[in-house]
This record gives sequence, C-alpha cells and structure tokens, in this order.
Amino acid sequence: MRHRVHTFKVGRSSAHRRSMLANMVSSLIAHGQITTTLVKAKEARIFAEKLITLGKRGDLHRRRLAVARLRDKAAVKRLFDEIAPAYQDRQGGYTRIIKLGKRQGDAAEMCILQLVEGNLNPAPKASETVIETKAEEAPATEVKAENAE
Repeated sequence: MRHRVHTFKVGRSSAHRRSMLANMVSSLIAHGQITTTLVKAKEARIFAEKLITLGKRGDLHRRRLAVARLRDKAAVKRLFDEIAPAYQDRQGGYTRIIKLGKRQGDAAEMCILQLVEGNLNPAPKASETVIETKAEEAPATEVKAENAE
C-alpha cells in the first residue's frame, strides 16, 4: 500500500533527484533566493526547512547530518553560523514561494523560492572578495593635469 507516501519524481533517478535538491538548497543558502519551477521549489522548500531545523539544534551530530545531505561544507557553515540563529525564535515557515508565471519555452510554472527573513545577506562571491582586497591594496596615485593655455 502507498498510503501517505510522498514521491517527487520529475523524470529523474533517485540519485539525480537527491543531488538536484542538494544543489538547489545550497544555492538557496548561498544567495537567499533561487528561481526554479514550482514543482522543484515545493520539494526544495521541504528539504531546506528540515535543514534549517537541524541547524537550529547546532550540535556536531546535526552538522554532520547536514553535510551528508547537502554535500557542501561552505553552505553548511553558513547555515549553522548565520541562517539558523536568525530563525531561532521561529517555529517553521522559513521560506516563501512567489509565483512568476509560465516559462516561455515550455510553459512550466516558474517561481522564486526565498528565505523569509530580509536581514540575511547573500554570501559574498569569491571573485568579489578578491577584487575588493586588490582595490584596497593598490596605492593611490595622484595625477596632476596641466592646463595648456
């Protein structure tokens, strides 16, 4: 019997499905929001909310469970250090889905999946931090313009 068994297939194998959800939730943690199809967003929402609940516990065992599911140590670090403490007083409902309409190519229902709290800033990209440090290290040179009259 299949009573109360929820299955999200979307034409993928189970390993592909798990990898896809881990990648989507890692991007959600890194950027604060992602744009995807409605069916994928509903499933990623379930996965993300369970991980944020794990992050609220904060012990080593929960961190290892999160690494096993997400497969991205940087995302787990951000989840446990920044995102989960921001939701410490909240009893669920950490994400929202905003519908965008149909995609032009295949008419798939598109949406934005985002974290609810607005005080969470997206993690800086590695290229942005390198550019900022190079700009700070560059010596300031003054160029004197001579007016030819």
